[in-house]
Amino acid sequence: MPENTPLDPWVIRFAKFIIRFGAVKASLLFVVFTLIFTFLGTYVLRVWLDGGVQTQDFIGATILSLLSAPWVLWFFSELVKQLEQSRLRLKDAVAQLEKLREEDELLNRTLQNNIKQLNHEIEQRKNAQLERENMFTDLEREIEDKSEKEQQALRSSTLLRSIIDASPDLIYYRNEEGQFAGCNRVAEQMTGKTEQELMGLTPHQVYDEELASQVVASDHDVLENNMSITEELWLRFSDGKLRYFEMRKVPFHSADNERLGLLAFGRDITERKQAENAVAKASKDKTKFIATISHELRTPLNGIVGLSRMLRDTKLTNEQFSWVSTIYASGITLGNIFNDIIDLDRLDRDRLELSLKTVSIRDFTQELGSIIDLLAKDKDLAFEATINDPLPALVEVDGTRLRQTLWNLLFNAVKFTQKGKVSLEVSAESIDSQNSMVTFKVCDTGVGIPAEDLEKIFAMYYQVDLPEHQSATGTGIGLAICQQMVSLMNGKINVSSVMGEGTCFTVNLPLAISQKPLQVEELKVTGLEILLVEDIELNVMVAKALLEKLGQNVDVAMTGQEAIDKARDKDYDLILLDIQLPDMTGFDVARVLHDESLVEQTSIVALTANVIKTRQEYLDNGMDDVIAKPVKKSRIIEVFNSLFCEPISEPHRTVEAPKTGQLEAILDLEMLQMLVDTIGHEMVRTSVGVFQDNIPEYLEILQVSLSADEKDEVCSQAHKIKGAAGSVGLARVQKIANEIQQGDHPAWWENVHDWVEQLNEAAHKDLEKLHSWLSQQDIDD
Repeated sequence: MPENTPLDPWVIRFAKFIIRFGAVKASLLFVVFTLIFTFLGTYVLRVWLDGGVQTQDFIGATILSLLSAPWVLWFFSELVKQLEQSRLRLKDAVAQLEKLREEDELLNRTLQNNIKQLNHEIEQRKNAQLERENMFTDLEREIEDKSEKEQQALRSSTLLRSIIDASPDLIYYRNEEGQFAGCNRVAEQMTGKTEQELMGLTPHQVYDEELASQVVASDHDVLENNMSITEELWLRFSDGKLRYFEMRKVPFHSADNERLGLLAFGRDITERKQAENAVAKASKDKTKFIATISHELRTPLNGIVGLSRMLRDTKLTNEQFSWVSTIYASGITLGNIFNDIIDLDRLDRDRLELSLKTVSIRDFTQELGSIIDLLAKDKDLAFEATINDPLPALVEVDGTRLRQTLWNLLFNAVKFTQKGKVSLEVSAESIDSQNSMVTFKVCDTGVGIPAEDLEKIFAMYYQVDLPEHQSATGTGIGLAICQQMVSLMNGKINVSSVMGEGTCFTVNLPLAISQKPLQVEELKVTGLEILLVEDIELNVMVAKALLEKLGQNVDVAMTGQEAIDKARDKDYDLILLDIQLPDMTGFDVARVLHDESLVEQTSIVALTANVIKTRQEYLDNGMDDVIAKPVKKSRIIEVFNSLFCEPISEPHRTVEAPKTGQLEAILDLEMLQMLVDTIGHEMVRTSVGVFQDNIPEYLEILQVSLSADEKDEVCSQAHKIKGAAGSVGLARVQKIANEIQQGDHPAWWENVHDWVEQLNEAAHKDLEKLHSWLSQQDIDD
């Protein structure tokens, strides 16, 4: 508080005065005032008491005042000092208290703020506690849900594991490093190790080296290309048993699409593989059996047909001629049944092919009708063959397949007709200037076919149930083969029938109108030196008699070695070569003849009862043509005219040209001639040189891929060879490569080794033919 304020008490002001004035001066002043007070008091008192004032009264009072006043003054001075000091101390205390009060107020305000903040924090903590409690509640709920899900996942995992272990398939998975990361029970049984023992091992630590290398290679393909693959391989179980597995390997990814490794699934297909092998063996055995039985049955049939045909040309009574004609027709019928069986096998193996030739529909119909007429007369049936004009003079058609189709229809018509007639009607409608739709209609007045059976009769082995005509039964394959052959020729076959009135079959074939001249059915060449290679006496007798009757000179060899020896001693114009000989096959004989250059000027024609193979297969094995048994005079004339009535080479040509028929099967002459005319000999020769340089490598890769059973690579390499061969006109190489590249062929594995062998042989031989042809073109120019 400020000094000298009115609020200060008098005592404090007095004390302040004494301190300010000084104690001595104040004491003297106090003594003076005391003396004055004493004098005045004494005077007043004496006046009041005695009425008079004496000097001694003043002296006593003065002395007494002088004696007491200093002590009183000292006392009061000390008292004042103490009071002042107390005041000062009190003032300091008050100041300190005031300071403390101010600090207390500040603290109080701070405390209030802190209390407010604390209250706010307490409120927040309450809210946080509430949120924490809610969070704990949610967490507990999540934990419960998670626990339930974990239980479900555990149950699912256990179930999945049980399913995987119960699966008969081999299942395992490996990480990116190629180490086993898990497997099922079959894998444990196969490796002889538990899943824990397999963990971390590589295929090289589990399998033998050969299998491990194969497995690691396919694993590498899966991970390298990030794509699934399928492979087949033999796996050896821990007990030593070998099982054949179809393995499917796929990349394995996590939920965030990170690749973890690969999964492998293996299906034991040992039984299936054995069944496939058994089926393949059965198919081969069936084919071999058909080929054998065909050869064995056609051999006597050849004699029956040949001798009966020759006998018909001699002088006979009408009755004898009828008997011989019946024998002849029966032999042809039996031969056509053989053809059905053989074609059935070809259809099973998808190897039925067409061989288009120039055919006169009119002559074809008359020839077929003459044989059917014999069969009809045996049952006292009438036969009518009607040819409606306009009709193309010549068409391109596989005469053998067409004859077989119509034969089946006509033979069935005769078989299921008891009285009345059988008819064959031929007509045609023009499609354009180069094609015509030819229609063959076969009708009868027989028993008919029930309506419910009309859509079934073309099924294999299906036979209409006709209790009243049990004698008229068959194999059930004829109509099925007819339909497939007509489809192969891009045609259609339809049937209509009325029970008890008869049946009509209609065959519609789109045929190309031939621009080539028809091979005249008259032999244009005689006096040929022919070597007949045949081991069956009956066949020798029939064939030799027929050939000599046609004006040819015939030598006979009964074995392959005898044929080779005779070819070494004498030059022949033609070798008729049976394929099935006692000491070697006809193919072996042809190979030796070609290798020794004994047939450079000689044609070789296969003479065989085994018609399982296609014509092209005979051509590919060094033959110029093929004649099937029983031998037909028309076929001999056709082949002889084809081989020996070609235009004679120009005199100035000095280079030996390969036979045209054989060369066309080897080279694409039309394309090569176009290339020569377009880009010139040198460029064609350069292209052929590039092919010749590359083909050994192509063939080597093809062979290695085949040895490793890499089907896709084999097909890919064959496709490459096909394209390369096609670009230089190697038609036969291109065709064989095309067979190899068709991996979806049902009998691919059974034939691919033979095809590759044929491709190797053709690639080398045909290149020589191509070089020879190019050299000849240079000379021509």
